[in-house]
Amino acid sequence: MRLTRFTDIGLRVLIYLARAGERRVPVTVAEVASQFELPVNHLVKVVGHLARGGWVSATRGRNGGLRLGADAATLSIGTVLRALEGDSELVDCEGSGCRLSGDCQLRAALKTGMEAFYGAMDKVTLAHITHGNTGEKIVLMHRMFLDQGKGIAA
Repeated sequence: MRLTRFTDIGLRVLIYLARAGERRVPVTVAEVASQFELPVNHLVKVVGHLARGGWVSATRGRNGGLRLGADAATLSIGTVLRALEGDSELVDCEGSGCRLSGDCQLRAALKTGMEAFYGAMDKVTLAHITHGNTGEKIVLMHRMFLDQGKGIAA
């Protein structure tokens, strides 16, 4: 299984926002795009999806920006992955016209594997993945960005 670029970007946004700390100003889309070298147009779509899910609080306007809208300690990565990836099967046995579709065990095996993957991800929270070295790196990214004069220091 491979995550889509959409999901990858969504997870990066959540990780970055989870360690924004007590900044006086919210994180901007331009900042996230710069930090992760992402196209702004695609990032806007991802952030919109995250905002509709309630995981990101997005405010428009001159003083607007992004803040984490969910509790990192309770937001499971499995929940985020299901919302961003969808819950569809890994293979489309019915739509592909495969001659084995009635007797093949692959579909069931892949479903079992996917359920195990999501089950494992349900046990991991946003706080878990933003702890330790990852969290320290994100905090450093925030500091470096703010020190460059592109934001207001925390």
